[in-house]
Amino acid sequence: MSITRKLAVVDDNEDGTLLKVAFATSDQITVDQHFGSAHAFSIYGVNPENAYLLEVSEFGDLKQDGNEDKLAEKLEMLRGCVAVYCRACGASAVRQLLVLGIQPVKVSDGTEISEMLINLQQELREGPSAWLAKAIRSQQHLNPNRFDTMESEGWSE
Repeated sequence: MSITRKLAVVDDNEDGTLLKVAFATSDQITVDQHFGSAHAFSIYGVNPENAYLLEVSEFGDLKQDGNEDKLAEKLEMLRGCVAVYCRACGASAVRQLLVLGIQPVKVSDGTEISEMLINLQQELREGPSAWLAKAIRSQQHLNPNRFDTMESEGWSE
């Protein structure tokens, strides 16, 4: 099953400090979907001060049938995310997500996305948990321009 509709927000002011996180959602308000059969994912960019909607990708009706062929496009679409929040996630999908450096996070059905974003921002301000610290390090490793911001702020060796 491929993406049926995709909305991408373009922001010329993005400075590379945003961590991308995804939410399995049918209504763009709550986390209410199983990863494998999710109808849509909302992807946000988050840093300690801000959270921005970056993208919404919708898929057609998907069933929880154990067919892993439907995961490939979702995994590719989530590339670059540090986490995906969902109601549940099968063992095979968990393994595939972790290989890509994406932490699956199980939350209660109906958890509000805004609440998760606030919690994530608070965690970034107060000191990240082990998985989030690891995700931040991997993102810094993947960002070839990560030192440009430091240099513009007057950092030197």
